[in-house]
Amino acid sequence: MKSNSWFRLVLLTTVALTICFLFSLCLVKAEEKAVEAEDFDDKIISAKTVETGSSSTAETTSTETEETVVIKDEKKEEVEKEEKPNTAEKVLKVDEEEKVFTRNGTTNYQAFTEEEAEKLKATEEKFEFQTEVSRLMTLIINSLYKTREIFLRELISNASDAIDKIRFLALTDPQALGTTPDLNITILADKPNRRLIITDTGVGMTKKQLKENLGTIAKSGTSEFLNAIDEKKADMNLIGQFGVGFYSVFLVADKVTVATKHNNESTQYIWESHAVNDFTIAEDPRGNTLGRGTQIVLDIKEDSLAFLEQNRLNDLIKKYSEFINFPIYLWTTKEKKVEIEDPEEKKPVEKKKDEEKDDLDDEIEIEDVPDEEEEKKAKAKAKDKKKKKTKTVVTQQWSIMNDQKPIWIRDPKNVTEKEYEEFFNSFFKDSAGKPPLSWIHFKAEGEVDFRSIIYIPSKAPQDLFKKAEDFVRIIKLFVKRVFITDEFIDFIPKYLQFVRAVVDADDLPLNVSRETLQQHKTLVLIKKRLIKKILELISILSKDEEKYPKFIKEYGTSLKLGAIEDERNRRKVAKLLRFPSSFKNGNLTSLDDYISRMKKGQEGIFFHTGASIEEVKQSPFLERLVARNYEVLYMAEPIDEMLVQHMPGYDGKVFQNVAKGDLKFGDETQDDKEELEKLKVKFERLQDWMQASLIDQVEKVEVSNRLTTSPCAVVAQEWGWTGNMQKIMAAQTFKQDDEAMSGFFSRQKKILEINPNHPLILGLLEKANREDFDDTTKEIVMVLYETTLLRSGYTLGDNLGYANRVDKVLRASLGVNTEAKVEINEQPAPEVEEEEKKAEAERLAKQEEEDLFQQQDDDGDDDDADDSSIDYGKVYEDMFKDEL
Repeated sequence: MKSNSWFRLVLLTTVALTICFLFSLCLVKAEEKAVEAEDFDDKIISAKTVETGSSSTAETTSTETEETVVIKDEKKEEVEKEEKPNTAEKVLKVDEEEKVFTRNGTTNYQAFTEEEAEKLKATEEKFEFQTEVSRLMTLIINSLYKTREIFLRELISNASDAIDKIRFLALTDPQALGTTPDLNITILADKPNRRLIITDTGVGMTKKQLKENLGTIAKSGTSEFLNAIDEKKADMNLIGQFGVGFYSVFLVADKVTVATKHNNESTQYIWESHAVNDFTIAEDPRGNTLGRGTQIVLDIKEDSLAFLEQNRLNDLIKKYSEFINFPIYLWTTKEKKVEIEDPEEKKPVEKKKDEEKDDLDDEIEIEDVPDEEEEKKAKAKAKDKKKKKTKTVVTQQWSIMNDQKPIWIRDPKNVTEKEYEEFFNSFFKDSAGKPPLSWIHFKAEGEVDFRSIIYIPSKAPQDLFKKAEDFVRIIKLFVKRVFITDEFIDFIPKYLQFVRAVVDADDLPLNVSRETLQQHKTLVLIKKRLIKKILELISILSKDEEKYPKFIKEYGTSLKLGAIEDERNRRKVAKLLRFPSSFKNGNLTSLDDYISRMKKGQEGIFFHTGASIEEVKQSPFLERLVARNYEVLYMAEPIDEMLVQHMPGYDGKVFQNVAKGDLKFGDETQDDKEELEKLKVKFERLQDWMQASLIDQVEKVEVSNRLTTSPCAVVAQEWGWTGNMQKIMAAQTFKQDDEAMSGFFSRQKKILEINPNHPLILGLLEKANREDFDDTTKEIVMVLYETTLLRSGYTLGDNLGYANRVDKVLRASLGVNTEAKVEINEQPAPEVEEEEKKAEAERLAKQEEEDLFQQQDDDGDDDDADDSSIDYGKVYEDMFKDEL
């Protein structure tokens, strides 16, 4: 019994393994078919060559990766055909004699003959469009002309979906590909007949599917959109007009013919419509010309012929469909100059044996050896003879349009650094060929699924903060690798608009307006994830001591703007900020590092603002702080003043401007306070004298605890403007809007702090104690105050008065009379004579007359097209009739 059980178990296991093996084999074969389809764009493409200016016939072959043209000899053609393996299954070619384009050995496009057209008309069935379709086409024809180009994206997207379906079916049924294993899309412009032909090797459609897919609208937001249009409530600016779908072809075509072949039916069908209320379906009288797939022929309108131009089609495919999974081929024409052999150069005739014998009997003649110059001339002459003539050949071939693969759908582990850089430079045209500073590649899953690559350019654009449009083209939005838009209004915060990103979402509601889309839950989630990833990318970059200073140089101002505006992410952004510091002699430091070096008892983050780092370093406000090894942040950008107002602190520490209010170190003892009180008593008389002299300029005069080498400093009150802030506000373009507030802050009195240890202040103290404060001393005090204003970063209200006071002080120091005046002995300049004035007036009048005639001549040149209708004989007769 045990042996029988074991036997059954072994038998069942063997059967199961056999089934699994067979199933795996089927999957492997299906995948091989798919790989062959993807490798199609690397195959050689055969093309017909049309020669201009030559009666001889030549053929050229070219690959998509090479631009060279190889001319074949007709005599060798048959031999080469025998030696060359049969590649008909992998070749796209054109037959000029039959005027048909072929693929895989079968007809790709062939116009109906008169007999076929009559047969088609006799067998066609007429159907009525669904009501919504008629309304939609009316809307298309009458309203959506601004976005006509989207028709090509719609057709390519539909073709890609059809190919996706057949590839999926082939995974379980390898026979589904049949005799058409190549999966691709071809686009051909037939300019003489005003037709555009788009062909795919997708799944195709049955007769029933033709009627359902192209005669009705699936239940979606389109019906609601149409109702809103009727009520004049909808926004015509659809985000890509994806609700329009296939019917967007009627934007550019007045007749559409669809030929399609499905594996489930042996018959190929024709669908045809003229954008009215009906359409027809009939069997294709040409038979099965596709093998499998769909071909759409558009009869282009008169005002849309630009869509038949090669460059226009190339640009549209690159813009919207560059990253479609399957190869897209465009029939292109190129002109090239190639070298040909000179027909006059003939091969030397072979000598007969008798002639060779006679030659041997001839005497050998000895010639002189030519000199170097003659030898050079002979070589140059021989070189000229070897030069070949050139001719122009016109090469027509299928050129692949989407050779650049979307790297964002690949696993980041399998993408090299060079590939990321090449993609950035080719996709974002404003990169100027420079590699990005950093990037992040990720896939988001959860509430919303999308893939993205975010780049930080190495150089900030010149117009980073100059918003000329309502949107900035920095985020490229795709849906399943089909480009949708890059026109977003504030999708990314202003302070992060230096990044460049591509986003490929799996699904989005696209038949809504752009504004509605941006408020949609899915896109709002994408926005949050992008901001989070951008800040994460910058955080990673901040650990790179070599690259991050470059980033701060380019985008440090942007981060400060983010700390001002983005309250939600303010702490994250603040961690990324960097400032020059006195600790590192002007090198950058973070706020976290500053806090880690704070002194005992220090409660604030000391900083000072100015127009430049050098100005800040030399400021009198830093003297005692630096002397005591306190660290001070140098804030030398205009935005820094706004930053500390909107972000008053970080990590529990407040920002303390060393040019404002009372300066507290945090380590003051009782003895220090008593010593300061003694100094105030000692300088009380001087303070009163100086206060009286500067009654209109200062609020009060105090003994300073922040100066070491400077005699004085002008300190702003706690809520007043520093000198740097005053300059910033004065430079504002629209300062008159807040003139009252600006006037209040600018006229606010300051505090004058004096250095009790400076010799100049001690000299003034002696005068005050002797009550020797005369007018000269008052002038000295005023000059001292105005000089201190300049050193403290402020501007003078009366520059001329300051200059006069300095002049008096200099005179007094040199013992020169302050009332002495300069003697002026200058001769007046001669006046212009009347005759010279008259001559100049005549010259100007003559010049004006010449300019007038010249202008008339120029106007006449512009109207040359109408000269044929002018009777010049009559004109001259009228001009000289008096003389005649």
